[in-house]
Amino acid sequence: MGKQMTEMLKGVLEGIVLAILAGRSAYGYEITAWLREQGFSDIAEGTVYALLIRIERRGLVDVEKVPSEKGPPRKVYAVNAQGRQYLEEFWKTWGFLSDRLEQLHQGGN
Repeated sequence: MGKQMTEMLKGVLEGIVLAILAGRSAYGYEITAWLREQGFSDIAEGTVYALLIRIERRGLVDVEKVPSEKGPPRKVYAVNAQGRQYLEEFWKTWGFLSDRLEQLHQGGN
């Protein structure tokens, strides 16, 4: 992944993670693994964990500690009502931006 892709991803990663969690509950490593499977191979686990802490502090997710077969309990994240509202706004913003970018790409103003 190039520097430009990395910078763009930083701006939308929060929305991507919330979208993943809107589909199902998951813990940090699962999210990182899914992102890597989708082609975001350079994403660091630390980036995802820091983001999860931020969205938890902002009240966008509910967290449940689930026993782990190895080591301490895992924190499993699920989008709550506030997170769904935020995600809805994210998709509206994404739609607006992608429409405008497509217009620019096609040579329109």
